Amino acid sequence: DFVLVWETNLWELSRQQDKRENGDLPKRSATIHRTWRKKFLDKLHAAGIHMEKHMTHVEKKVVHYLLLSAPWSVLCYYAEELQLRVPLQALPRQTSNWSASVLQQLGIPNLMAQEVPNLPLDYYTCPFKANKLHWFLGSDEQDTFFSTTQRHQILYEILATTQYGHSREREVGVDQLLRENVFTAAFPLHEARHHCPPGSHPSTSPTPPTSPSPPPRLSLQGPYKLRPEELAAGSLSQRQVLFQYWASWGKWNKYQPLDHVRKYFGEKVAFYFAWLGFYTGWLLPAAVVGTVVFIAGIFLMFSDVPSQEICMSKEQYWMCPLCKTCPYWQLSKICSMFMAGRLFDHGGTVFFSIFMSLWAVLFLEFWKRTNASLAHHWDCSEFEDIEERPRPQFTAMAPMTIINPITGVEEPYFPKRSRLHRILAGSMVIIMMIAVVVMFVVSIILYRAVVAILLSNSGYFWFVASASRIANITGSVVNLIFILILSKIYISLAHFLTKWEMHRTQTKYEDAFTFKVFVFQFVTFYSSPIYIAFFKGKFVGYPGNYLSFLGVRNEECSPGGCFIELAQELLVIMVGKQIINNVQELAIPKLKCWWHKHKLLSTKKAGEKGESVLVEQAPWVMDHQLLVFEGLFDEYLEMVLQFGFITIFVAACPLAPLFALLNNWVEVRLDAQKFVCDYRRPVAERAEGIGIWFSILEAITHLAIISNAFLIAFTSDFLPRMYYEYLHDSSLRGYVNFTLAYAPWGFVLQSNTTCRYRAFRDQDGNLTLTYWQLLAIRLGFIITFEHVVFFIGHVIAWLVPDIPEAVEVKVKRERYLAKEALAENKVACGSS
Repeated sequence: DFVLVWETNLWELSRQQDKRENGDLPKRSATIHRTWRKKFLDKLHAAGIHMEKHMTHVEKKVVHYLLLSAPWSVLCYYAEELQLRVPLQALPRQTSNWSASVLQQLGIPNLMAQEVPNLPLDYYTCPFKANKLHWFLGSDEQDTFFSTTQRHQILYEILATTQYGHSREREVGVDQLLRENVFTAAFPLHEARHHCPPGSHPSTSPTPPTSPSPPPRLSLQGPYKLRPEELAAGSLSQRQVLFQYWASWGKWNKYQPLDHVRKYFGEKVAFYFAWLGFYTGWLLPAAVVGTVVFIAGIFLMFSDVPSQEICMSKEQYWMCPLCKTCPYWQLSKICSMFMAGRLFDHGGTVFFSIFMSLWAVLFLEFWKRTNASLAHHWDCSEFEDIEERPRPQFTAMAPMTIINPITGVEEPYFPKRSRLHRILAGSMVIIMMIAVVVMFVVSIILYRAVVAILLSNSGYFWFVASASRIANITGSVVNLIFILILSKIYISLAHFLTKWEMHRTQTKYEDAFTFKVFVFQFVTFYSSPIYIAFFKGKFVGYPGNYLSFLGVRNEECSPGGCFIELAQELLVIMVGKQIINNVQELAIPKLKCWWHKHKLLSTKKAGEKGESVLVEQAPWVMDHQLLVFEGLFDEYLEMVLQFGFITIFVAACPLAPLFALLNNWVEVRLDAQKFVCDYRRPVAERAEGIGIWFSILEAITHLAIISNAFLIAFTSDFLPRMYYEYLHDSSLRGYVNFTLAYAPWGFVLQSNTTCRYRAFRDQDGNLTLTYWQLLAIRLGFIITFEHVVFFIGHVIAWLVPDIPEAVEVKVKRERYLAKEALAENKVACGSS
C-alpha cells in the first residue's frame, strides 16, 4: 500500500574518514535520524502495520525500501474513523456529455467520442461502519473490498499522525521526517498488472521474510507501456488505460476519461482535469471570434485613412523630441508601426471586448453546472461542509480539542483569535513582498526611459528609429526573468506562513496558500501591462513643461501608440511564459527521470543468498525513480493567469484566446503524461470542486469588464475617431492633424523650431474644449459599457441555474432511497 525509502552511508567502509570534531557532525546527525526512524517504525509496528524490507547498494550508500500494508482489522478501524464511503448498491451508468448529446440530436458524427475499457461502475455509497459490514457490496472479499486509493488514504493518515518525538517540537508525522531527510521518499505504488494483488503481497507479513522471493520482472519500458500480449483491452491495468486513452498525444481531440482519472488519482486531480478540459473547449469559440476580429483588422489596416495620411505625409509633420537630447523626427517614419497598431485598435475591438466579457460570465455559469454534476456523480457534493476531516498535521499539533458543532465529534482545535493574529502578521510580510515587486516595476520603467535615451543618442539610424521599441521589448524580457526568479522565493515564504496559521482542513489550508500566492503573482505578472495600459503616456506634460519622476522625464507611449506596446507586452509575457512552462514540463521531468534511472542502472539487489537481480525489476524501485508530486497549485496558477490575460487585456490582443487554445491542447496531454508517466502516484484526495480558484476567476471576470471599459476609453483611439467622424468628417480625412497640437510659443522661441505632439492643447499649453468633451464621452462610455455588460451578465446568471434540473431530481430521488435504506438496513446512504 505504501513505500518508505531512506538512505544510509557505509561509514564502516570508509577508512579515511576525517576524525576532526566537525567531521563527526554527519555521524551525529545520522545517529539522531536513526533514533527517530526507529521510534517511528516501532510506532507503526505497534499500530499493526505489516512491513517488508528490501535494500539496494548505490555507490557508497545503501537504499532501504520498506513496504507497508495494513491488515484487515486496521483498515476497518481507520475506514470508520475517516468515514470512507464504500459501495452499498450498484447503479446503471448515468454519465453523459452535453456536446455528445447535441451532436447526436443533430445527426453529426462525434469525432471526440472514444470507447475506453474498464469503465468504473456507479454505486450508492455509505460511510463505512464495521458493525454493518454485511450490508456492503463485496464485504466477503477482504482483499478487494477497499479500493487501492482508500488503502493509500488510510496508510497516509497513520503515517502523518504517528509521533516519533515531542509534538510541541513538531516531531510528528512522515512529512516532518521527509523535511528532516530521515526518509528520502514516502509514496504509494502505481498499479500494474504485474503487481501482487492486495492481501497476497509478501508485505502482509509483520516481519521480513527469511528468503524473500525476487520481485516480478517488469518491462524496462515501464508498466504503463503496452506489451504485445497486452493489446487486448480487457487485460490493461488502470495506469495502462490512462496512458493509452488519455496521456497519448494521439488522443488530443478525444474526451478525457474523467471517471478513470478520478478512480486512479482521486477527485481533486480529476476536478483539475475536468476544469482544464472544460476551459479549453470554451476557448474554441473565443479563439474563432478573436481570429476573425484580427483578420478584419488586417483589411482595415490597408484601407485606414489616418494611416494613409501618416504614410504619405513625408515632411509635413515634424514631431517634438521624445527626450532632452533626442532629435526632432518626422511622423511619416512611424508608418509601419502605426499601421500595425490598427491590427489591434479598431471598431471590432469594442465588439470583442463585450463578447469576451459575456463569454467569461457564461463560462463560469456553465462551469458551476458542470461542477455540480461532477460533484454529485463522484459523491462529494457535501464533502467540505460535513465529511472533510482535520489535516493530519493540524491534528498532531493543535493545542486543544473541541466538539464539532456539525458532526458532534471531538476534534483538535486552534483558537480563531490566535489564527487571526497570525494571518494579520503574515499579511504584513505579503505587503512587504508586493512592495518589492512595485519597486522593481518602477525600476523597469526607469530602465526603459534610460535605454530609450541612450539608444536615441547612439547616432545609429536603426537604433534611433527603434529606440522605444527596443527598450520596451528588452524591458518585458527582464521583467519576465524577474517574475520567474522572485516567484520561487515567494512561494516558499507562502508555504511557511500558511503552515504557521494552523488551518483546520486541507481545503482551508490550500485556499489560504492559493490566495497568498495569487495576490503576489497577480501584482507581479500584471503590473507591467497595467502600467502600459492605464498610466504610461498619461502624465507626460507638454513641450517646455514636461513632468519627471526621480529626475527622469516620464515615459511617453511609442510613436505607434500605447495599444501596440500593450499587445507586445502581452505577447512577450503570455506567450513567452507558456513556451518556457511547456519546455520545462516536457524536458525537466524526462531529464530528472533519466538521471535517476542512470544512477540506479547498475544497482544490484542485496539478497541474503547473494543473488543479483536488477532493481529495475522491482516496482517500488521504479516508482522511486519518478518525480515527487508537489500538488496542483502550479497547474491551476498557470491557467488562471492565462485566463486573466485573455480577459483583462483582450481589447489589446484579439489573438490571445487563440494562443491560449493552442497552448492548452498541449497542456492537457503534457499534464496527463506527467501524472501517468513521470510522477509518483499521489495519495488520492477528495474535493467538491476547484476550491478558491473559482472565486478568483469570478474576481478576474469582474475586473476584466472594468479594465476593458477603461482600455477602450483611455488607451484606444476608438472614441476620438468616433468623435471626429461624427463632428468633422465621416471619412476621417484630417484626423491626424486633429490629434496633433502645436508646441507652445515659449518652446518654439527657445528651440527656434516649430513641432507637433499628440495632445488636445492650444499653443499656450492649455487643454482645449475638445479634450473636455472627449473626457466626458470617455467617462460616459465607461459607465454605459460596465452597466450594459454587468446587466447582461446578471441576466445570464439568473437564466442559467447553478445546479442542473436533472441533478436536483437525482438528489431528491437519492434522499428518498436513503430513507428507505435507513428503514430497511439501518444504514444512511449516499451515491457515487
